[in-house]
Amino acid sequence: MAQIALWLVAGAMLCCIPAASLEEDGLSVHRGDNLRIFNLLRQLQRTPLHLCLADRNDFKFPWNKGTITQTQKTQRTCFHHLMLLQIFHLFRAQRSLAAWDHTLLSHLLSSLDHSLERLEQREGDIRACPSWGILVRKYFQSIHNYLRQKKYSSCAWEVVRVEVTGRLLSL
Repeated sequence: MAQIALWLVAGAMLCCIPAASLEEDGLSVHRGDNLRIFNLLRQLQRTPLHLCLADRNDFKFPWNKGTITQTQKTQRTCFHHLMLLQIFHLFRAQRSLAAWDHTLLSHLLSSLDHSLERLEQREGDIRACPSWGILVRKYFQSIHNYLRQKKYSSCAWEVVRVEVTGRLLSL
């Protein structure tokens, strides 16, 4: 039942993303990477979602489709890179190793690393957006604080996994 709910949420989020937006931004190459990472994140699920409803949290995601205009492709690419980098660091942390299946986690980290390398090769200087860096770090700091507050419980990790999975789809 929980997997059906996750697929429904993922499908709804995919329908909300304009198909041409990735093409227009030159990020179509990374759509496949994002979907691979999405699938690995989905496979990490250990705790049924319905058991974690009380632990849900609003992490105040700093970006929506209207935040960056069409002419700010570099900033959009930079934001994408920053998000992938923070996701990589989140799941590479020692506390994360205890929470997930090691084989799946290894595949996830490898896919994230590959995506980051591709972005860096394709876009050159992607660190040209310090204001986005601050916002992304604040967002992920709120995730780290939440995990610490919840004592890194399985439900807390599940809430974070769902949050990150959903945000990945919006990139």
